Amino acid sequence: MNERNASPWPWLGLAGLILLADQLTKLTIVGLYELGDSTYVTDWFNIVRVHNPGAAFSFLADAGGWQRWFFTAVGIGAAVFIVWMLHQHQHERFFAFSLACILGGAVGNVIDRVAYGYVVDFFDFHFRFLEGLFYGGHFPAFNIADAAISIGAVCLVLDELLRMRRQRPAR
Repeated sequence: MNERNASPWPWLGLAGLILLADQLTKLTIVGLYELGDSTYVTDWFNIVRVHNPGAAFSFLADAGGWQRWFFTAVGIGAAVFIVWMLHQHQHERFFAFSLACILGGAVGNVIDRVAYGYVVDFFDFHFRFLEGLFYGGHFPAFNIADAAISIGAVCLVLDELLRMRRQRPAR
């Protein structure tokens, strides 16, 4: 597809698929688990039901409630900006993929904040080598939206590194 015929719709579709997977898994967890319930899967992984009223790593989780609307506004603002960026850069595949991952995840977590007042997390990875960093070696629980945002962020960094490498003059 050349630059003139590029469309943001495939990228918006990817964001929609991420959003759908995120919301379906969260609805499943909310329907099957009570807060704090856990299912052992392996020696290093459990499914749990955790509520996070804050941001990543429970940042501002105990802030008194205002953070719900602050993070909702930030998520909506980011989503609007990302949709605009996708329209401007839809032909840049890796960059657009990164933005679509972040968009799907951001909207998924915004929906949780509006509907519940917190984000539903359920992936619980735990490793002995993490005990010095996290209580009991448990990495903070997360969800599909968080994973998509993280993947998108890593891909954005890689995209920029590749862009810089391509623009570097030959010696």
